[in-house]
Amino acid sequence: MSENNGKIKKMMIILSKATLENVYAAFVLANGARMEGIEAEMFCTFFGLEAIHKKKMEHLHVATVGNPAMHIPTMIGGLPGMESLATYMMKKEMDKVDMPGVGEFLEILVASGVKIWACKLAMDMFHYEKDDLIEDVSDVITVGDFYHKSQGEGVHMLFI
Repeated sequence: MSENNGKIKKMMIILSKATLENVYAAFVLANGARMEGIEAEMFCTFFGLEAIHKKKMEHLHVATVGNPAMHIPTMIGGLPGMESLATYMMKKEMDKVDMPGVGEFLEILVASGVKIWACKLAMDMFHYEKDDLIEDVSDVITVGDFYHKSQGEGVHMLFI
């Protein structure tokens, strides 16, 4: 075994979806890493960019269609108002455990040392500018740049 002895030194989290449950999963995992003294970086790509988009980040929803964990038949999950109701209920439960809002959680993550990267390809595809994103985004980078930042022993990559 190496000198590292299998210890996790850095978590590289790829956030590709901006449903409320996926964004919070990524945030909680990044925050947990920092609390354990592990470096953490997040690469927001495709719809994951909405989690760091100034105008969209506070309007994320819970996915009611195609989400088997919701235990709602697809037909019912697709009815008008179901997504809003599920989102309201989820946020209500999150408030009970003092879960911060998306913007506040991002501030906590950045203050703890989490680096947040935006995917250049996705930015180009959705015609976003860096000004559309929160100021705390470290930079807009390519996938190759992200892989370069992921090099080293004890680095784990997680796709959400």
